[in-house]
Amino acid sequence: MTQSVSLFDARPFFEKALAYGVQHGIIDQAKLDAICQDAPKGMVQIARYFGTEFLRPELEKARDRMVNLVSLYLENSSGGDLHLAAESLRDNSFMSRSKGGSDMLKALIAMPQNSHFGMNEGTGFTDDQIPLLAKWSLRTLPEYQIELAQRSQATLLVDAAIWMAETLGLKAEDLEEAGKDAEAVIRTALLARLARRTEMPDWVAFEKLISALRKKYPSADAAPAIALPKDLPAPFAPVVERVRQSVLTDMPKMLDAALPARKLFDQTPAFMGRYFWLEDAVSEVDHFDRSASAAWNKATSGHGDDGSLLTLFLCVAAGSAPKTVLTEKAAAMLIRKIRKSGLQPVLATDFISGQAPQHHQNDYTDLWNAFIEDAQPILQSDRDYALNDALALLRRECNIGP
Repeated sequence: MTQSVSLFDARPFFEKALAYGVQHGIIDQAKLDAICQDAPKGMVQIARYFGTEFLRPELEKARDRMVNLVSLYLENSSGGDLHLAAESLRDNSFMSRSKGGSDMLKALIAMPQNSHFGMNEGTGFTDDQIPLLAKWSLRTLPEYQIELAQRSQATLLVDAAIWMAETLGLKAEDLEEAGKDAEAVIRTALLARLARRTEMPDWVAFEKLISALRKKYPSADAAPAIALPKDLPAPFAPVVERVRQSVLTDMPKMLDAALPARKLFDQTPAFMGRYFWLEDAVSEVDHFDRSASAAWNKATSGHGDDGSLLTLFLCVAAGSAPKTVLTEKAAAMLIRKIRKSGLQPVLATDFISGQAPQHHQNDYTDLWNAFIEDAQPILQSDRDYALNDALALLRRECNIGP
């Protein structure tokens, strides 16, 4: 009985493609000489980019990175076909194939890692990500492909959520500011479309939406047939369909009139953060006809220190969701919003007079006026491109967390 033995070739794909090209007359001596001239230059450039070109270990690692980058590009673009890869080496410079591999990885790193709006910058590849690129420059093509598949799904979810939100009057910047999961945005958008709403709901509108569904469909047996939007772009259909199925799974509990909407969506662990609504404290106060003191306690979350109050007032003046503490990222986003859309200090003054306890209103108004008089020029300065001065101000005067 004859058995064939297959030898494992552990050489980088670049070396295999080069050897194949020479063996089959695709790559001639002139191209080999050109590669030999480009390679040392490329090694120095890569070593300098990731650290220093003056240490031998860094140059050796740069050589490995360069070979791997070329291999990644050739194997990915040729689909593993050595003949096509050899022709690519023949028709293009060695440095361009290395850059091609680098561009592949930069594009990958710039993609969302998950579908949460609050955890994705959406600014493309930046210098801060060079250490991550250094790690990926030594990874294999299968590792790249697995990561690409995962990030592609996250990207589709984010893009689909943005598309659905925009059809209901909400912009991508608003979703980034809200910092919720793309799936939650899509679930609510599907419900809003089912109810023939034309805008993304705040909590009051969302609660009314659920109440209307419960009246129209009093039991899970009569649950509505939620459909995908007819104008939904085809690439988004698979990911939105998966989210649609999750809404159908949630429907029995959503239609249970014995379970208060607030308790279900905002206090039940399995449902917390699962659906999206715009934060609008004023709307909620008006809807429930609460007293000023109760509304104030809700808005401040029980915090009465100057930093928390100034954070709250600044959010209100910027037209953002009222918060008493901001992360560094949220603070930066707030500053960008102020510089783009402006600041209306009177909104905070009106908020204080309408919601704060009567005996504290004068003190809170004085606190706000003293702050905004000095802060507004810095927050809206065109010279502070990196936001350094504005962020330093908020760290000093407001409540900024890690």
